Amino acid sequence: MDVASAIQLIIHYYFMNNFSFKHIKSDLPAGLVVFLVALPLCLGVALASGAPLISGVIAGAVGGIVVGLLSGSQLGVSGPAAGLTVIVLNAITEIGAYDSFLLAVVLAGIFQIILGALKAGVIGYYFPTSVIKGMLTAIGIIIILKQIPHAMGIDLDYEGDESFFQNDGQNTFSELIRVTELFNEGALMIGVISLGIMILWEQPFIKKNKILNMIPGALVAVIVGIILNTGLTILPSFFHLETNHLVALPVTNSLKDFSNLFQFPNFSAISNPLIWKTAVVIAIIASLETLLSVEATDKLDTDSRITPTNQELLAQGAGNIVSGFLGGLPLTQVIVRSSANIHAGGKTNLSTIIHGLILLICTLTIPTILNQIPLASLAIVLIMVGYKLAKPSIFKEVYKEGHDQFVPFLVTVIAVVLTDLLKGIGIGVFVAMCYILYTNYKGSISFMRDKKNVLIQFNKDIFYINKPELKQKLASLQEGDFVFIDGTKASFIDHDIFITLEEFQREVKVRNIEVEFKGISRKKLNYRQSNAVVSKTIISE
Repeated sequence: MDVASAIQLIIHYYFMNNFSFKHIKSDLPAGLVVFLVALPLCLGVALASGAPLISGVIAGAVGGIVVGLLSGSQLGVSGPAAGLTVIVLNAITEIGAYDSFLLAVVLAGIFQIILGALKAGVIGYYFPTSVIKGMLTAIGIIIILKQIPHAMGIDLDYEGDESFFQNDGQNTFSELIRVTELFNEGALMIGVISLGIMILWEQPFIKKNKILNMIPGALVAVIVGIILNTGLTILPSFFHLETNHLVALPVTNSLKDFSNLFQFPNFSAISNPLIWKTAVVIAIIASLETLLSVEATDKLDTDSRITPTNQELLAQGAGNIVSGFLGGLPLTQVIVRSSANIHAGGKTNLSTIIHGLILLICTLTIPTILNQIPLASLAIVLIMVGYKLAKPSIFKEVYKEGHDQFVPFLVTVIAVVLTDLLKGIGIGVFVAMCYILYTNYKGSISFMRDKKNVLIQFNKDIFYINKPELKQKLASLQEGDFVFIDGTKASFIDHDIFITLEEFQREVKVRNIEVEFKGISRKKLNYRQSNAVVSKTIISE
């Protein structure tokens, strides 16, 4: 077999096992919704980073197509992230040339591949469930608070900003106070009508209609927004939208003009120590944000699929190499786009790839039409995503799980909203660790195999920090195994361990594994027994 045939066989095998059109009816509209969410965010992050606008679009397209093809995440969506804007802006300023900065992006991708090869993805398993839930809820609240001004025509802060303190000298709350003074009547009208459309599309009679249910409400809201924007010209001038209230894609007249927008890395700057420093920082921050998003996305996945985190780091590394080569910003998996994908009905990574393709094709072919989209309409689409992440019922659910879950959850929510993603997560993890250190001590797990019989025994109390080890042992089980999980020696079993065991129970039929539990019961949870989330088959003595 020659090399070409071998490569063809590998590609064929990969696509047969990782890529399917089975759920195209769900993935296509979901990909379209993610495109509408991603478009303003890509441009906003590029603007805030001091980079060319097209760099955000390139990163978004690469995140959708390249990372979507290579990632093991079925629902995660990657693109330029707001968490990197300050780092990128400072790096471009210090390095002094954007093409030299692109070399740092390429090197960051190489470092991420090295991290994946070293199996550093296991770090993602060390974040407590309460903190991940708090992060998701906080992101939802931030989206709502940040997008309300955009929905009213106040576009002073860039799209996609997640930090409490803004570049314009305001903060999340002070920006809201100014809405009554600075709002645009036309944008407000479009925002209100778009919100009505989005709420209407959530009603049962729409979902039961075979034709209307196939059309994403976000698409309808955006189309109506374009029509209204055109119609506003017949009204008094204070209703008119200025260009800063609309999407602002670079317009090209030909493929050649479009290709001229690309920049390529300056490899002659390889000896500059600032390039290497920037690459290391980007690799670390991008990897952490990705692993956080992976954990959060897996929690939202109704099919309880688990993303291989090491493969995700490899995919992100490849994505950053390609993005840097083409002139794009560094990228990460992003929870806003990922959650939009899930809530829009996405089922597989096809929706991610579709969003990237639409972003690339539409930018190339119809930028003038896209530039008629009011940011107010897109803000409403994002607000609906935020609401689904931060429903009041989520607070009630976590509260019922006990104070050891609710306090870290609430602290994480407040910390993320008042600082930024990574600082807030750090504070949340610290509080969760304090709870563990205060009430419990570290336990251990033993694993014994005799042919097809496997014994997993909890020798001491088990905490969430044992989750990576437990997940790895469960992942190592083979088809046809009989697994006996013994928790009789543990007087306490952490909430995250129960969730892991529940997830394993849902997998065993698919993996053709038999499992039996002993000594794993409600009373070992360190919170109200009546509210413990434990499946009936686990409750046994």
